[in-house]
Amino acid sequence: MTAGIYNFTMDQGSNWDLNVVYKDANGNPINLTGYTAAMQLRQNYNSDTAVLTLSTSNGGITITGAQGKLVLSATAIQTGALDAGFYVYDLEITSGGVVTRLIQGQVTVAGEVTRV
Repeated sequence: MTAGIYNFTMDQGSNWDLNVVYKDANGNPINLTGYTAAMQLRQNYNSDTAVLTLSTSNGGITITGAQGKLVLSATAIQTGALDAGFYVYDLEITSGGVVTRLIQGQVTVAGEVTRV
């Protein structure tokens, strides 16, 4: 399986959520019970440091197993710490030591103007 491509915009300084449902070829949700997940944003593919890490272990990703649903969430503080610009990311799930990349792509962080 090849990871899907999904590009999106994240507003700097705002709460951000993304709902992902993992489905089979027939459109049925794949049961993710027992899985963990992680997503990282980096300046580019060769960057040593992630500028944002969301995971099931840090509370940034929640999984509803039987529904195949993952909810990715970043706080306004987390997005506010990002510089406006372009980043790359991927989202991986893990079960029994097997890692599967679900989606990948580019993220545009739209700069915040209001700072009160």
